[in-house]
Amino acid sequence: MADQPQTRVAVYIDFDNIVISRYDQLHGRGSFHSDKVRNLPVDGRESKVRTRFREATVDLGAVIDYASSYGSIVLSRAYADWSVPAHAAYREQLLARAVDLVQMFPTTRALKNGADIRLAVDVVEDLFRLDDITHVVIVAGDSDYIALAQRAKRLGKFVVGIGVAGSTSKSLAAACDEFADYDALPGIEPVTVTGEDSAADDNAEPAKAEAKQTATAGQAKKSQKKRRSTSARSGSSQQQGSNERDPADDASGLLERALRILHQKTDDEWLHANVVKEQMKRMDPVFNEKSLGHRSFSEFVAARDALAEVREDGQARLLRLRD
Repeated sequence: MADQPQTRVAVYIDFDNIVISRYDQLHGRGSFHSDKVRNLPVDGRESKVRTRFREATVDLGAVIDYASSYGSIVLSRAYADWSVPAHAAYREQLLARAVDLVQMFPTTRALKNGADIRLAVDVVEDLFRLDDITHVVIVAGDSDYIALAQRAKRLGKFVVGIGVAGSTSKSLAAACDEFADYDALPGIEPVTVTGEDSAADDNAEPAKAEAKQTATAGQAKKSQKKRRSTSARSGSSQQQGSNERDPADDASGLLERALRILHQKTDDEWLHANVVKEQMKRMDPVFNEKSLGHRSFSEFVAARDALAEVREDGQARLLRLRD
């Protein structure tokens, strides 16, 4: 039987879109600009805006992990003005995941930097230059990307969109083969939102726009705390400071995240062990069970029986996440 062709994924992140959308989702439409978050220094005294910014931190590692479930990531780019202090807070997180930072300088007084046009041009150029790309992941919710998604599909690519609830164009979601809500990604704790404001795009679904979402400070803090905990457990051994954590704990978090992603993407209750290991390697190429003192992947999983359940089906070894 012929081997199935390898899937190769390209990820493109409209950084401003996803970060501003998340901030406005938690704190009300227009809050990112009214709070002047863009000019918030990375280092400085504690303030209300700094606290709100920290609460709205986007876990881009979870986004990259989810994108890797479609195949091997061959390129990933994030578009923003990286000289902006607020954006600089994310540089370490992105570089640790081998994301290329594309510098976009503002071209107008309104601070528009043309990231959507540059991103679209790069996608089309890459698809013609690298014909082995099978999947395109667009991390944004702006309706400006509808034509890009349609063109990528016409070129035979599988298009995945990822956006923040309340700021995603319904038409963009319809133009993709699949669209994932950031809050629904494994490892992200969904926020409970109430109130009058919304970060909805002008072309977003009216029902979403009328939802007018904002989060209470207490809920946001709880959500952020859990996201930080999950991120610390995930396969982020490449990040600076990982030497301060137990590699075995990092590996356990990586296993949990991989199982959650695969369970979410399929209806299968049990997953083949080799599929789980392949997903873990996509998320963290450094992972090696032997370096943790285990002779095999099966032994590695068996040592984490409180996290994963194992059963044998003939020659196959199957896993599932324990409740």
